[in-house]
Parts: sequence; structure tokens; C-alpha cells
Amino acid sequence: MLMRTDPFREMDRIVQQLSGTSGTWSKPSVMPMDAYREGDDYVIAFDLPGVTPEAIDIDVERNMLTVKAERRPAAKNDTVQMELSERPLGVFSRQVMLADTLDTERIQADYDAGVLTLRIPIAERAKPRKISIGSTGSAGDRKQISG
Repeated sequence: MLMRTDPFREMDRIVQQLSGTSGTWSKPSVMPMDAYREGDDYVIAFDLPGVTPEAIDIDVERNMLTVKAERRPAAKNDTVQMELSERPLGVFSRQVMLADTLDTERIQADYDAGVLTLRIPIAERAKPRKISIGSTGSAGDRKQISG
């Protein structure tokens, strides 16, 4: 038998269940994420512990990235008696508006240790580049000056 050290945690869980904050397909719970730039990639990492890769759905429509996942209860036989259940179950979802400067055609997704990591390359057109300055000489010849 497990001993509870925080009596208020159980009350918080019950309030979450009664208020409907457990995720459903019509009202999914939000999953935590981190987003950062690493070199020429924009990286988004979502926490999805206990979710199988088959239960994760990633969509991009125009610039809207949508990640949905579902964590179901583990299959148990008749001899199992649940003593404590605190891990959230249900549907989780997150939508992120992506900038036009990202190449949504080349998104890479990896899932390891309960973390879904998306790497989105920065589009070539958005990377810094040098612009040549044209100059007209007295004879009408153009010279290229590097800027």
C-alpha cells in the first residue's frame, strides 16, 4: 500500500476530475512544451510521458502546427486493485502558430523518453545574406561592390 505524503494533492486531483480538466477529444488538456532556436533549426519539445508514438498525431496546415496525443489507462487484469492513480489520462493537445520564416515542408519529429521533439528548419529565404551593390561607371559599365 502507498502512503500519501501530501493530502492536498488528492483533493487537487479530484477537483480536476470534477471540473473536467482531464482531456477529452472535444476539450483536450494542454501539454507542456519548450521552444528554442538551435543553429538553423527551430526546436519545439513536448512532454508526453507514457504516450506511445502511435498515439501521437502531428499536423501542419498553413502555419498552424497541431500536436495531439492520447494517454490511455494501462490494461489491467482482474487481480489488479488500483491503490492510487495520479497520472493524468486522456487527450492532450497543443497548437503553435509558426512563422513564415520556417520551412514546414521539412519538419523532423523524434520521440524519446517521453519527449516529442520537432525540428523545423529556418527557410533559406529567411537566412541572412549579402546583397551586391551595383554601380554605374562613367562609361556606363556596371561594377559590383560587395556590401
